[in-house]
Amino acid sequence: MDFWQIIYIIDWIMFGIVALTVLYMTVFTIAGMFSGHPNIPKARKQNRFIVLIPSYKGDKVVTETVMAALGQSYPQRLFDVTVISDHEDEMTNFRLAQYPITLLTPNFENSTKARALQFAINNLPQFKLYDIVVILDAGTIVDQKFLQEMNDAYEVSGTKAIQAHRLSKNRDTEIAHMDAVFEEINNTIFRRGHITIGLSSALSGSGNAFDFNWFKENIFKIHSTAFDKDIEALLLRQHIFVDFFDDILVYDEKTRNTKDFNEQRSRWASTQFHALIKNLRFLPMAIFNRYYGWIDKIIQWLLMPRTVMMAVIALMGIVMPFIYFTLAVKWWLLFAFVMFIFALATPDYLVDKNWNKSFTKAPFIMLASLFGSAKILQSDKNFVNKNPK
Repeated sequence: MDFWQIIYIIDWIMFGIVALTVLYMTVFTIAGMFSGHPNIPKARKQNRFIVLIPSYKGDKVVTETVMAALGQSYPQRLFDVTVISDHEDEMTNFRLAQYPITLLTPNFENSTKARALQFAINNLPQFKLYDIVVILDAGTIVDQKFLQEMNDAYEVSGTKAIQAHRLSKNRDTEIAHMDAVFEEINNTIFRRGHITIGLSSALSGSGNAFDFNWFKENIFKIHSTAFDKDIEALLLRQHIFVDFFDDILVYDEKTRNTKDFNEQRSRWASTQFHALIKNLRFLPMAIFNRYYGWIDKIIQWLLMPRTVMMAVIALMGIVMPFIYFTLAVKWWLLFAFVMFIFALATPDYLVDKNWNKSFTKAPFIMLASLFGSAKILQSDKNFVNKNPK
C-alpha cells in the first residue's frame, strides 16, 4: 500500500465520521423547526419549590441570581431559595446572608456541582416538604414568572424532569455572540428537535427542574464532575423522559474571549468522552430492549463533538488542496452544508450585525480548539485524579 492509498483511506474515514455527525444534526435540526409545546394551560395545583443555587467562586454574579430567584410572582410561601456558597469571599457571604434565603458554606477540597447539591440536600430542614427542585447556576437570571411557568409545565409534562430554554444574556463581543449562537443551535438540535420526535431533551447547565423525591434519592449516585451527563444517564436508565419547554427562559452569561471559549469546549469534550466510556456498556441492553431514548443518547455521545467536527472540516479543507486537490472538494461542500444547517438552527433574533463576523471566524476558532487538545488531555487527568475508582 503506497502513500497515496493511505492518504485516500484516511481522508474517507475522516469524512465518513464527520458526515455521520452532520447527518444526525440535520435530522434533528429539521425536527427542531416545529414547536413541542405551543400552549401551556395554567396548572390546577401549586407545587412547593426548593431553588438550589450552587456557586463556586461566583462572587461577581451570585447576588444577581439570588435577587432574580427571590423576585418571583409565585406565592412566597410556596418556594425557598438555598445558596451553596463554595470558596467565596466572606463579604459575598455576608451580603447573601442579608437575603431571606438559606446560606450554606461548605469548603470542599475538590469542589464539584454534585457535591454542592448533595450537601444542600443533606442540610435541608427535615420538616420542609417540597414537590420540585429547581437548579440555577450562579450567574443565571430568570424572569418573574419563571416558577409559575415551571409549575404549569410540570403538570402538562407529567414527567419528573424538565429543561428550560437557556439563552444568552450578553452578546457584547464576537465570541459571546458566537457562544450564544451555538447555545441556540444546541437548543434546536438536542432539545426541541428531540422532544418533537419523542426523545428526551438534553439537559443544560442550568434551568433544570426535577421531582424532589427522585432528586433526593438519586443525587447521591453522582460522584464525577460531569453532573449533567450523569443525571441524564440516571434518568434514561430509569426510563424517565426529560421534557423541554421553549417558552420558559433562563438567561446565562456567555464567555467573552477565545481562551475561555476554547477551555470551556475542552471541558465539554472531556465530559462527553467520560460519559461515553461509562455508559457504552449499556448500548447492547438498550438495543435489545428497544429503548430508543437510551440508544439515542449513547449514539449522541459517540458522535464527534461539534467543536471538533468544525475544526476537522476546516483543517481538511485547508490541507487537502496541497495534497490532492480533488479530495478537498467534498470537504468544501460539507462545510457549506454544515453552515446551512447551523443557519437553519439559529433563531432570527441572533441574525444581527455580528452574525457574519461570528460565522466567518467560527471555523478558525474551532481549529484553535483542535490544536488545544492538550487541554482536553489535562482535563481527563484532572477528572481521574478527582474521581478515583
